[in-house]
Amino acid sequence: MKYAIRYYSRTGHTKKVAEAMAEVIGVEAKPISEKIEEDVDTLFLGSAFYVASLDENIKKFIEDLDVNVGEIVNFSTATLLGSTYSQISKIAKEKNITMNPKEFHCKGAFGAIFKNRPNEKDLENAKSFAKEIINGEE
Repeated sequence: MKYAIRYYSRTGHTKKVAEAMAEVIGVEAKPISEKIEEDVDTLFLGSAFYVASLDENIKKFIEDLDVNVGEIVNFSTATLLGSTYSQISKIAKEKNITMNPKEFHCKGAFGAIFKNRPNEKDLENAKSFAKEIINGEE
């Protein structure tokens, strides 16, 4: 199986989660500014909400994919809003890319709200999630 990890992170929270997952998966976590150059079975894609919406850069990244992607595994961080899964799913569907029904989401700090998140427990949970995906566990 070929894996790739891409993320978009303004605050560094989603990047931390991507790097934790990368330790388990054995690939480098890269920002979405680094294009995927070859077909992948599974793309772990990290994002967050900014002003209640996905950033245009993440939308463009998915729309501009020009390699075969077997599935997208969504992961996200947010202070107040929930997961980005539904918005990512809509864009992936337009590209005929399957979404894995499983996802990882954790809190991200914003000022004093959820201070120090994602924390070590969040990152350990992200690693466990990645391991579950690559091992095909239910």
